[in-house]
Amino acid sequence: MPKAYGLDFGTSNTVLAACDSGAGATQLTFGTDREIQSGIATLLSFLDRSPGGLPLAAVGPWAIQQFLEHMGDVRFIQSLKTFVASKQFKGTGVFGSPYDFESLMRTFVHGAFAHLSAPMNADGARLVVGRPVIFAGNAPDEELAMARYRKALTSFGFDDILFVYEPVAAAFSFAQRLGQDALVLVADFGGGTSDYSLMRFSRKGGVLKATPLGRGGVGVAGDTFDYRIIDNVILPELGKGSHYKSMGKVLEVPPNLFSNFARWHLLSVFKTSDDYKEMKKLLRWCVEPDKIELFIDLVDEDQGYPLYKAVSDAKAKLSSQDSVELRFAPLGRDFEVTVTRSEFDGWIAEDLGRLDKALDQTLAAAGVADADVDQVFLTGGTSFVPALRSMFQARFGAQKLAGGEELSSIATGLALIGAREDAGDWALA
Repeated sequence: MPKAYGLDFGTSNTVLAACDSGAGATQLTFGTDREIQSGIATLLSFLDRSPGGLPLAAVGPWAIQQFLEHMGDVRFIQSLKTFVASKQFKGTGVFGSPYDFESLMRTFVHGAFAHLSAPMNADGARLVVGRPVIFAGNAPDEELAMARYRKALTSFGFDDILFVYEPVAAAFSFAQRLGQDALVLVADFGGGTSDYSLMRFSRKGGVLKATPLGRGGVGVAGDTFDYRIIDNVILPELGKGSHYKSMGKVLEVPPNLFSNFARWHLLSVFKTSDDYKEMKKLLRWCVEPDKIELFIDLVDEDQGYPLYKAVSDAKAKLSSQDSVELRFAPLGRDFEVTVTRSEFDGWIAEDLGRLDKALDQTLAAAGVADADVDQVFLTGGTSFVPALRSMFQARFGAQKLAGGEELSSIATGLALIGAREDAGDWALA
């Protein structure tokens, strides 16, 4: 029986690993037969079961299937993790039933565990959960986030639940490859946050020793890069920059209404918000009502996830292509825009500057210079973005950069830490 499980509850994807005492970690799979997956998208959908009973929840690919089969009767929620540190997020109503963050996370984790290819045995096992160094959001409340995590996970029957910084876990996973002592910088670029960790690794008597030297991070990552594409390509088609008439004046439609549509985590609650009601009220006064009507139709029809997929796929292709054709049928059969890598690099240039500044602060706080770093491990799905990799190559040299296991390194590292005798030393209070 596994001694420890590592849960990487990510903004975009969730991965689970297990580790026996004295053995390596194994990534667990979800689904059966031809549906087996090594990780699942962090998605929730709820099917309306009115006139009575709670909505029927589904997770990951099963949430997508439920959404496609029952479009119009399903509430779809993505980027759930982005809400965890927000004081403003008090919860959301789903077909008349209230859900706070804890109940949403508990519903997702329960559904994920239920879809494991082999049953999990929590009895006598430890659960180690990853958390970012800096939570996403404008004013993230770390204490609130951790309280929500703990409350959501206490009902699953584990003897012990520990929390470990995600880049520290990734560092433990990467350290299994090291053939000599090294000072390692781990840069973990996920969907909602980017995190850094500096650790010195050595082996004594065959036992891996690790000394943490510093950590840092910033709420800029893959979702932010997606937002740049939407802001420049999609939102002008939905009325951003357009105007409405009021009391003899021509005013711009408030830009914040469009940012709600472009941020995946905001879109999942936008449909029930006062901002959305305000958008509908403005429609009759808009100078370009067709665009605003299209905006409203996309929200009413829960097109957030299909749009996310179209944009995310285009972004991924730009990692290997100089340009990509972005198509999104709900904007019209003929809607097709060419996005070049050079345009994309320009759109995210300011974000890359923020990532670089956060790295400067992390190294300075640890008293470490660029030249002192022996290895740089880039992990997380966003680490494939060429402009981001070029930034690290310019700082540290291509020979120091390493990658691999971009989607599984955190879960693997969490499980490895959980199986150690000194696991508590790496946990957060």
